[in-house]
Amino acid sequence: MSFSWYISGIITIILWGTADLFYKKGTDPGDRYSHLKIVVMVALVMGTQAMFELNKMNWQFDFINIIKYIPVSSMYILSMTIGYIGLRYLEVSINSPVSNTSGAIAGILAFIVLGKTMNIWQLIAVAMITYGLIAISMVQRKLAEEEMERNQDEDSRKYRLGALALVFPILYAIVDALGTFLDDVYLSKLMSPEEALISYELTFLFCGILTLFYLLGIKKEKFMILREKDKALAAVFETAGQFFYVYALDTNSVVVAPMIASYSIVSVILGRIFLKEKLSIKQYLIIALVMAGIFLLGLFE
Repeated sequence: MSFSWYISGIITIILWGTADLFYKKGTDPGDRYSHLKIVVMVALVMGTQAMFELNKMNWQFDFINIIKYIPVSSMYILSMTIGYIGLRYLEVSINSPVSNTSGAIAGILAFIVLGKTMNIWQLIAVAMITYGLIAISMVQRKLAEEEMERNQDEDSRKYRLGALALVFPILYAIVDALGTFLDDVYLSKLMSPEEALISYELTFLFCGILTLFYLLGIKKEKFMILREKDKALAAVFETAGQFFYVYALDTNSVVVAPMIASYSIVSVILGRIFLKEKLSIKQYLIIALVMAGIFLLGLFE
C-alpha cells in the first residue's frame, strides 16, 4: 500500500462521513425493516469488493481466516446494525458524534492493554480529537432534550423516541470500540490487512444474504434493490472507507482510532449542508478543534 496511514485515515474520514449522510437519506422512519435493508445493500457491495480483492490475490486466500476473524466481524456488523436503527429516530448530526466516541474508547484500550505509544504532539492531537468528539456528543444530547421539551404537541412522541434512541449510538460506540480493539490485535499478530478485509466483507455478505432471505421469504417485504439509490450510495462509500481503514489501523491504533472516529464531524457538516440540520456556535467551535487535532497529527506524522 503506497499511502501513509495518515492519508488512508483522511480518505476514510471523508468516505465514512459521506456514507453517514446517505445512510440517513436512505432511512425511512416509517419502515420497521429499514435498517435490515441497509444491511443487505452494504453486504452486496462489500461482497462485490471482496471478489475484486480475491481476484487481485489470484484467489490465494485461506478461507479459514473467515472463521478466525468472526469475533471482529461480528462486533462490526452488530454495531453497524445498531447504528442503522438509531438513524430511524435521530438526526445524523446527533447520531454520528455520539456513536464515534468509540474511537476514543478503542484508543484508550490500545494504550492500556496493548501498550501502544505516541509522541507528545500526537498525544496533544489525540486529546483534542477525543475531547471534541465527547464534547459534541454531549452538546447534541442536550439539544435533543431541549427539542423534546419544546415540542410537547402532536410530535412529542417523536422527540421522546429521539431521546430514548440515544441508547443506540451509545451501544454502537461500545460494540464498535471492542471491534476496533480486536481488529488491532488481529492485524498486529494474526493476519494481513487484505486477509482481514476479505474475511470481514465475506462474513457481511453471508449475513446480508440471510437478511435478504428473512425479508423476502419470511416477512414478505417488498424490497426493490435497484430503486434503493441512497442505500446503495451509502454502501459504496462505506465499503470504500473500509478498504482504506484497515491499512490505516495497521499502524499505531492509539492514534488512528480516535482520528478516524472524527468522520462524525464530516457527517455533521454534510447534515448541515444537505439535510438542513442546524448547528450552534458551540458545535462550530468543536468542529474547528477536532480539525485542528487532525491537522496536528498530519504535521507530526
